[in-house]
Amino acid sequence: MSYGTYTDEDWGEIKQDIPKETDPFVQKYIQGREALIAQENKERSDASFKQNLSPIAKRACDIVGRIREEEKNTVWTPQLEDSLAQEAENITVHPGMMFSLSKERMESTKLWKIVRRMPKGALLHAHLDAMVDFDHLFQKLFATPGMHLAADQPLTTAKAKEVAKLTFRFFKKTRTEGNIWSADYKEETPILLTQVADAFPGGGKAGFLKWLYGRCAISQTDAVSQHHGVDHIWQKFQKCFRVVGSIIHYEPMFRAFLRRLMSLLKADGINWCEMRFSWAMDYYTEGSETPESDYGAMMTVIDEEVARFQATEEGEGFWGLRTIWATLRFFSTRDILQNMEQCITTKITHPHLIAGYDLVGQEDAGRTLRDLLPEIFWFRKQCAEEGLNIPFFFHAGECLGSGNATDHNLFDAILLGTRRIGHGFSLYKHPLLIDLVKEKKILVESCPISNEVLRLCGSVMSHPLPALLARGVSCSMCNDDPAMLGQDTAGSTHDFWQALQGWENLGLAGLGSLAENSIRWAAFEDQTAEEWSRDIREASTGSGIKAQRLKEWEIEWEKFCLWVIDEFGEE
Repeated sequence: MSYGTYTDEDWGEIKQDIPKETDPFVQKYIQGREALIAQENKERSDASFKQNLSPIAKRACDIVGRIREEEKNTVWTPQLEDSLAQEAENITVHPGMMFSLSKERMESTKLWKIVRRMPKGALLHAHLDAMVDFDHLFQKLFATPGMHLAADQPLTTAKAKEVAKLTFRFFKKTRTEGNIWSADYKEETPILLTQVADAFPGGGKAGFLKWLYGRCAISQTDAVSQHHGVDHIWQKFQKCFRVVGSIIHYEPMFRAFLRRLMSLLKADGINWCEMRFSWAMDYYTEGSETPESDYGAMMTVIDEEVARFQATEEGEGFWGLRTIWATLRFFSTRDILQNMEQCITTKITHPHLIAGYDLVGQEDAGRTLRDLLPEIFWFRKQCAEEGLNIPFFFHAGECLGSGNATDHNLFDAILLGTRRIGHGFSLYKHPLLIDLVKEKKILVESCPISNEVLRLCGSVMSHPLPALLARGVSCSMCNDDPAMLGQDTAGSTHDFWQALQGWENLGLAGLGSLAENSIRWAAFEDQTAEEWSRDIREASTGSGIKAQRLKEWEIEWEKFCLWVIDEFGEE
């Protein structure tokens, strides 16, 4: 027989020679293939959780898997009633598309409703200033008497409006002299906020609020412009923190901020939060024009607001908040040591509110842990002399490098005894470090949407978290800076949803494992290294606070799975 175009007679003969899937040797291949996949799945960090699912949870996971598949084929396709509008914007709808382009659509799905309801345990990686939705924050800002705004230059050009340093401050005596939008404005002159807003050129207060939002958050345009690179987006990101800081560093605003924060967390199924905290000495108590000389008053406010929230019906079952003290990594040695001393002082006055220590800011642009070793060892010595236990929870590997100085922060974080790794984006490139992380039971605090918006990956589909899970690395799901990055809420549903919808081998059970991990690696109390390791190892079979909270979460998880069955099981 010659090869080429088949005649019907040729094709009839060839068809008879094609092996059938039922043939023994094909079946043997398939069995070997399935065994190989199963063998790899046993290495996953969520394997034990999945294996021990209750019958109720298994059924709920099957239902969610079916809904995910259904929505992949119906919601995430261009063939929809609004497809023409999508095409007009040059957007092709597909599973795993960029977060900022898919946010509105994801929030209308059944999968969203399910993930929103899920008990998510603890939020372990979040930066305090970037947690509360700005529309709510601005409303409180304008409702707070005596608030003024100053700038370091007249806001007369588009460039000035984009880069000027803005300072929100309370003053007892109303100051109305000057116009911040005029060329004759004298720099750093405070003017009553309502007056500044009403005078906003071409829009008044509504225009002012839109402009201010743009100074506090990453826009959709910023988020999708991946070609600009990491440094470009970080420059914008750091400016956001400078603006938001002065908005909430005044006691009435800070109290309103905390109330909103805890309300949003609880509504999203989060009962515990550990917030990275890196404020300058610029906190003002109510009615004061003089900044505090330490962090005591601010910490007392946290204590009071947590207790107040827990006493309400809304806050029932909320476990609380702690902070991870965070020094900006681009500081000079003098500034870092001074900040470390402030951390130690605050740990002495409010020990229950300081869970640990970190260095934050863009890793590529800041000092590496290798460079900071003298300061870190100095801090460790001071803690020992004061009899304090302040463990490390280091950011590391939040970068695209492979073998450069920033990437090598991962080596130092592990060698310095970090209990968790913030981001760990580049960890998947290091097989030896992966083994060490597993051996030392270090958790990776993963933040997929943050990594996408800050240009470490194009979308959730190219995020390395699935690779870490497949290698058996314990991880938790975190939102990092949700108010600034586009989620517009303190909750983590967007990140959980992106992972569930984007990665086939995760499933609802995988999300459950990530949530359970967040409690298992939470710093509910001060513990020695031995106590910490014991509680992680024993999990819910232990006898401490962590074991009790894991048991509470397990009950909530089963209730949630039952709800999934009741709500969606008959469809």
